[in-house]
Amino acid sequence: MDSVILIVDDAIFMRSMIKSILSKSGYSNIQEAENGAVAVEKYVRYRPILTLMDITMPEMDGIAAVKFIRKIDPEANIVMCSAISQEDMVIEAIESGAKDFVIKPFPPERLLEAVNGAIGGSGE
Repeated sequence: MDSVILIVDDAIFMRSMIKSILSKSGYSNIQEAENGAVAVEKYVRYRPILTLMDITMPEMDGIAAVKFIRKIDPEANIVMCSAISQEDMVIEAIESGAKDFVIKPFPPERLLEAVNGAIGGSGE
């Protein structure tokens, strides 16, 4: 699979864990960003088929990054991955254009379900 997946999280261990889950499932072209501002830069550069986005991050949070990315690319596939399980954050993420929301900590199967759900029908 050549298509890029972008992992956005301020925690290095979380990016590493997600990257490991994706790599074991055959995804090899994975980019990482440590905050929403870097995510927007990398989104423009790589045009990933999927972005996995944390919510609470320094500089630019995930909700702001989703809104910014969706202005650049209204068809962007974004799945939120966050420890915040508050209903209003989930609603705001979905209204901002996220396709799904995965609550940390999550089993690998749940992450892959969200990934496949977001890009499964895209023909990539």
